[in-house]
Amino acid sequence: MHVLVVGGTGFIGTHLCRELHDRDHEVTALSRSPGSADLPSGVRTVMGDVTAYDSIEGAFEGQDAVVNLVALSPLFRPSGGNETHFRVHEGGTANVVRAAEAHGVDRLVQLSALGADPDGDTAYIRSKGLAEELVRESDLEWVVFRPSVVFGDGGEFIPYTKRLAPPYVTPLPGGGETRFQPIWVGDLVPMLADAIAGNEGGGDDGGKGRGDEAVEDGDDAHAGETYEVGGPDVLTLADLADLAHGADGRSVGVVSIPMSVAGIGLKSLDHVPASVLDAIPGVPRMGSDQFRSLQFDNTVDHNDASAFGVDVEDLLTVAAYLESDANADAARA
Repeated sequence: MHVLVVGGTGFIGTHLCRELHDRDHEVTALSRSPGSADLPSGVRTVMGDVTAYDSIEGAFEGQDAVVNLVALSPLFRPSGGNETHFRVHEGGTANVVRAAEAHGVDRLVQLSALGADPDGDTAYIRSKGLAEELVRESDLEWVVFRPSVVFGDGGEFIPYTKRLAPPYVTPLPGGGETRFQPIWVGDLVPMLADAIAGNEGGGDDGGKGRGDEAVEDGDDAHAGETYEVGGPDVLTLADLADLAHGADGRSVGVVSIPMSVAGIGLKSLDHVPASVLDAIPGVPRMGSDQFRSLQFDNTVDHNDASAFGVDVEDLLTVAAYLESDANADAARA
């Protein structure tokens, strides 16, 4: 298959491009800055910005499937303000759908987010919900993924946790009881790749999927489905801070900050320019939306990883990842 990965040089995109390349697909990675991408030599790169239709339209020619991974982080306040979420997620998805329809692309796999809802509590969640509506209303064969937070090499979640929750004396809103269900990028991308090809995965090829065969034979297991996926463990923010700093040999002593007090502090950051916050060590670029996101859990009711022939208990835990990462660092020392 010819597969276009929109956002192909980002965290998840680089891992997915490698996975698709290993499965012998013809892969093109589209991004705003593809020049420094760490991708296999067989992966083609093109430059484009999803918010500018003319810059991406040509990359869709001859593609069988498109994966839209472009997203702003929900963990930080965008430098352009919350309206940027709608410009990138909703407007960018509209351009991806338009280009895919114009070039006769068969399938679109959309990476969304848990809780995506046009009437959600944060700009990130609302914009992701509006983007999903555009995908479902399109003429394309579509698959939507809603993962919990994704971790792994090159990801931002564990470094963010360390920055938000410093070691030793660790003040956390509500005692850090917000729950997450982190999924390792190395477990997520094979599911995305199986959804692109339309197969269930986990077959005799060691989980590498069945390539083009499933789509060509009409054996499509995933078209029109929305999958909520998470890792094997549900962890609080305090748990994650303890694991992340523990891997560095540092302890965590949580000091609970009442949510009302944390809300006042985080909401006040809405009025501080992002450039100023970025210049202050130890101060994440947060605001009222990030405060609201800490008030609801990021977990799945039913883990749809099983739809890809995956036993959830076999997925990599954060603890195991951090332990292997620490061992690798020790071996290099």
